[in-house]
Amino acid sequence: MVSLHNYVCLLPAFALLLSFLSLSEFFLLPGVHGNVYLWPMPQVVEWGSGPAILLSRDFHFQSPENAVLDKAVVEYKELIRTERWLPIHWTEEEEEEEETLVIVESMEALVVLESLAIVVLDLEADLQHGVDESYTIEVPESSLAVVGTGVRSAPSSLSASILAATVWGALHGLETFSQLIHRGTGPETSSELFIDHGVYIRDQPNFPHRGLLLDTARNFYPVESILRTIRVMAYNKLNVFHWHITDSHSFPLELFKEPELAKKGAYSERHRYSHMDVKRVLEYATQHGVRIIPELDMPGHTGSWSGAYPEVVTCHDQFWLQPGAPWGLRMASEPGWPGQLNPLHPLTYKVVKNLVEEVASLFPDNFFHGGGDEVNPNCWNNSLDIQEYVLAGGNMSTLLEEFVITTHPYITGSNKTAVYWEDLLTNRDINVPSTALPKETTILQTWNNGAANTKLLTSNGYRTIVSSSDFYYLDCGHGGWVGNDSRYNEDSNDPGNPFNYPGGNGGSWCGPFKTWARIYDYDITFNLTNSEAALVIGAEVSLWSEQADATVLDSRLWPRTAALAESLWSGNKHPDGKKRYAQAIDRLNDWRFRLVSRGISAEPLQPLWCVKHPGQCNINT
Repeated sequence: MVSLHNYVCLLPAFALLLSFLSLSEFFLLPGVHGNVYLWPMPQVVEWGSGPAILLSRDFHFQSPENAVLDKAVVEYKELIRTERWLPIHWTEEEEEEEETLVIVESMEALVVLESLAIVVLDLEADLQHGVDESYTIEVPESSLAVVGTGVRSAPSSLSASILAATVWGALHGLETFSQLIHRGTGPETSSELFIDHGVYIRDQPNFPHRGLLLDTARNFYPVESILRTIRVMAYNKLNVFHWHITDSHSFPLELFKEPELAKKGAYSERHRYSHMDVKRVLEYATQHGVRIIPELDMPGHTGSWSGAYPEVVTCHDQFWLQPGAPWGLRMASEPGWPGQLNPLHPLTYKVVKNLVEEVASLFPDNFFHGGGDEVNPNCWNNSLDIQEYVLAGGNMSTLLEEFVITTHPYITGSNKTAVYWEDLLTNRDINVPSTALPKETTILQTWNNGAANTKLLTSNGYRTIVSSSDFYYLDCGHGGWVGNDSRYNEDSNDPGNPFNYPGGNGGSWCGPFKTWARIYDYDITFNLTNSEAALVIGAEVSLWSEQADATVLDSRLWPRTAALAESLWSGNKHPDGKKRYAQAIDRLNDWRFRLVSRGISAEPLQPLWCVKHPGQCNINT
């Protein structure tokens, strides 16, 4: 490796280029050129018209010394040499007709790319919300003149470059650069790697928060599965892993200050995350430019705490839905240990404070998710002291407000911004006033009521993360999972029965299944004013794990999560404002196969026939 100072000479040229070329002077391509597909689509791509460029067998990287970059260079050098990608749909007949393919008289006459120089302007920028992730790529054109399919001038050697504001932008640039490269297709070139032409790319994300939520409490995921997920997130330029660690079903996180929670709340010793496990995940995520936001869901969804602290968990000894009881009298939203933290018990705050302080010190991200969803009035009303509190003039909302006002400073006192589910503000039965949720230190995450709730939160001045269950819940559409459910005992196809096809949702409360196109087409700033839209910091898809574990993780996530990645990175519309999903399917199909080649069990989107015949499976041509 060499010092950044060795590349200072490159900066004036980049600065000149960026200062004189406006966005309008580039033409935006649909991420497709010759046999190159890019995902997510960069913001600005300008292809040259010269001959194809051969990657030298001695191709090497030149980058400043940096621990993250050093590892990334090793990974991408290996990836580029071993992937040898070619789009699935290309047939021999198409290859012969495509002018951009490398068919030359002499391998020695090709333009050769010898190196990639990486320049990073700020090597010290921390991986936190809002960090600059921009980058440019330049693969210069050759001066070679081409007649027909033969090269007529002397060979030339070139060097490509990535200029990034931070290390995290450089990682994105490396991924895009790797996607520019494909193997040759002719008999003399099949063992070689090429870039079709010189190219200039300028890129940065539309939204700073591009995430994926994984629930590891309902079903446990081994560390290796989490690491693999983070790696694929980096391939797709996603930068936030929202770790929903605890829930009513289990408490898998081992903590020094409160060791009994995992001992008595995890499924078993094998279903726990130690401090070493967490640090391993954190280190791996940082190496791949992915932030990790921990979530300790509370005061609801805390039944798993009752093994260690039964005195602070209300209704933990109750069945979640008593036989014959109407749905409105349930103790919890779903099976699992019923239970909610009792805001009137002083031990509650001692335990919560210990948890928040230790988890906040373990996770370096500036965001800390405190949960706050689905607080159940029946569970709280099961407690005698809470009943007395209500008789004395209190109510469930003031009880929740007391909990939030007391525990919010635990988060902010650890120098974190508090993230909560929208329920704290929007739940009809139990909610808190906005005065309990200071806008300066609070972000709200919406999952209900689609665009309407996004507008509700932003119009009230809150920074917002969009995770609409109508569009972004990846677990939806797989049917119900509770046992002894007589609603399935139907012999007719009554469309009014939501548990029976062909009508209804097939027993899934948030059905139907969220297809890649439904995810891709959703605009998270729909119907917002400019000031409201500015408060939407991004979005997350969510995989709740009632019916998922490591055996199906890849197929549940990919490539549908890749659809979110592009919609948040560069958008889902052409410059003319028209949705580009009809064009995106060909690139996403190719990207899915590429993920499979990288060892990811991404589910298929279409029959292989459609992939080999692009556009022929569309409803309209």
